Amino acid sequence: MSSPSKRRDMDVMKLMMSDYIVETINDGLSEFNVEFHGPKESPYEGGVWKVRVELPDAYPYKSPSIGFLNKIFHPNVDELSGSICLDVINQSWSPMFDLLNIFEVFLPQLLLYPNPADPLNGDAASLMLKDQQQYEQKVKEYCERYAKREKFENASLNGSSDEEISDNESTGSADDDIPGDADP
Repeated sequence: MSSPSKRRDMDVMKLMMSDYIVETINDGLSEFNVEFHGPKESPYEGGVWKVRVELPDAYPYKSPSIGFLNKIFHPNVDELSGSICLDVINQSWSPMFDLLNIFEVFLPQLLLYPNPADPLNGDAASLMLKDQQQYEQKVKEYCERYAKREKFENASLNGSSDEEISDNESTGSADDDIPGDADP
């Protein structure tokens, strides 16, 4: 490939032509959101997340910035910012990888095989190590509450911002212990 910009354009077009829904931001190809579905046969199955991708000018030689826009309960995802801790993106990125690798391999693997020894979300890591069943239940609660397509479709129709997608008011009890919910 003769230049990083051609490679970037080709990778984004490949992602757009795949089964993923891609929304560009500011009509460019360097920032966009991708609809990502939780892997089958995992506690994340049925969840739908909007993942923000920002490609640096030096892509593919420099890794993209990836983050979940709606909340996800996972040891390696920061609950507030949505940023992820994944070596292949943050440290061992290679120009051999492309955007499809991120959505077809890296993110599904992250959700299927969390690493509680290197957490960005200490609560999720602790719960996973202490009580796997309770951890999986909390993951499913988050999927139900924050990771449904209707949540961001309704937010788009109502003109809501991305932050409002993940901070809908709690419908549960005050004992939910889910950070970010408003007190009654």
